[in-house]
Amino acid sequence: MKPLAALFGRRARLRWLHLIIGGALLMPYFLVGTVLVGMAGGGEQPFSSVSAQLVAFALALPMAAVTGFFALVRPLSVAAARDLCGVPPALLADGPARTRQARVRTALWYTLHLALGGIISGATLALPPFAVAVTALPFFAGLRDTWLLDGPEALREPWALALAPFAGLAMLLALALAAAVAGEALARRAPVLLGPTPEDRLAAAERRAADLAVRNRLARELHDSVGHALSAVTLQAGAARRVLDRDPEFVREALTAIEETTRRTVGELDSVLGLLRQDGEPADEGTAYGPGLDALDGLLACCGVPVAYEREDDPGAPGAVDPVVSREAFRIVQEGLSNALRHGGGGPSPVRLLIAVRERELEIVLENPLGERPAGLRPGGGHGLPGIAERAVLLGGRAEARACDGVWRLAARLPLTVAGPTPGTVPGTAGRTEGRR
Repeated sequence: MKPLAALFGRRARLRWLHLIIGGALLMPYFLVGTVLVGMAGGGEQPFSSVSAQLVAFALALPMAAVTGFFALVRPLSVAAARDLCGVPPALLADGPARTRQARVRTALWYTLHLALGGIISGATLALPPFAVAVTALPFFAGLRDTWLLDGPEALREPWALALAPFAGLAMLLALALAAAVAGEALARRAPVLLGPTPEDRLAAAERRAADLAVRNRLARELHDSVGHALSAVTLQAGAARRVLDRDPEFVREALTAIEETTRRTVGELDSVLGLLRQDGEPADEGTAYGPGLDALDGLLACCGVPVAYEREDDPGAPGAVDPVVSREAFRIVQEGLSNALRHGGGGPSPVRLLIAVRERELEIVLENPLGERPAGLRPGGGHGLPGIAERAVLLGGRAEARACDGVWRLAARLPLTVAGPTPGTVPGTAGRTEGRR
């Protein structure tokens, strides 16, 4: 059964169809070749001469090769090889041929496809009717008189007529075998001629790197936004539970803060998940999705810890901060407040926050008292401060976090404008911090 499947199975039939398509694509070039042969032969009919047809076939192949240099030939050839030849998509290139090497390979494939397709298509059209006629010779006397009138006498012998059906069947099997061999040859050469070139692999790696950079960026957004919200909600809920019976007003304020925090976080979560669900190209990294420094008052009001906020603007500073820098600054402050919730002393001393807009940079300083982690909060996963450093480095700034004189001090300096690639477009090594939480 396996030999029959190799000759007449579904894959063999699809490859046969692929070859016939190649023969059909060859026909325009072949017709031009017959015209050229007819003009060179002084008006002799080329279809009446086998040698003239072979010359027309030979002239058709260079013309087909020239067509193979067009960029769009490769995606069409790749689609046919994938769907009809059964070549795994991972072994084939994606997109038009852009480089000279890719176009030469595509032209070779296109020429090989049309050459083998022309041969198999011609045999498919001519050989089956002939094989059927040979098979029917023993059974139809009129057919024998017509076909063997001028043939050798040996073909009229009873033994020759008895072998005629087997000869006809052998012709059909030989045609199927030739189609299977040609189809297998094309399938084996497809990864070599239609596979990705080094330039294609480099372009694919750059696309994957850009996609991973965007996803890494969105992961940081989710970590900072959701992590801060959960920390604030957990702290507010724990505090409200402890004073539920004796301070209803505080419980009411805590529930209001929880409601506002979760509502804001759900909006940010919807925005980030919407970007992840986009079917097209990755989001433009220049787009400052997410809140910026203008939303800082709302964050401080519902962060779960008292904050002493101070804003400084130098006289020589520009009027507005770049939206991308503003967004990253908001996330840095948010992560710093989350650390204060997780690791702060929990006493009456407020967290000190300074936002200073200098002439050329934005300075962020956040200090909170050191102490034990509040009850009910889980330890952080250790990604917050490295994420802050990475945000700062990708903007062209710097950040550090360390314990100093009984407080935990987070300091970041960011450029006021972003020059060159925006954050997330080039994945790199995250900046280092002196502490890790």
